[in-house]
Amino acid sequence: IKNLSSRKVDYSVFQELGVQVLGIAAEHSFSQIPFADSLHLPYPLLSDYPALKVIQRYTGHQPHPNNPNRMAARRTLVLIDMQGIVRWQWHGETSDFFPSAPILQKVQEMTAKP
Repeated sequence: IKNLSSRKVDYSVFQELGVQVLGIAAEHSFSQIPFADSLHLPYPLLSDYPALKVIQRYTGHQPHPNNPNRMAARRTLVLIDMQGIVRWQWHGETSDFFPSAPILQKVQEMTAKP
């Protein structure tokens, strides 16, 4: 929730830089919609269930912390440029939270916007 909320707080800055923010999870869409609504997210929270194609391509998956027989997405932030090339990734191995400042700095470097 911290990462989703942090992107929410800085959403206008991401928009000014031309960044489309999306959240993607390995959960069914019927659970994603009320969860996103409860957080009042200004960006979409998408479901990659059941195929997990996006998650497999960009983040990878791991056993779900509450149910080892079920797969879950690794906590990851990915910056993809307009040509679809991954330019930067962060994986939540050491922390579950990643502040917006380093992401915004990478976006500014990618787009050469001050």
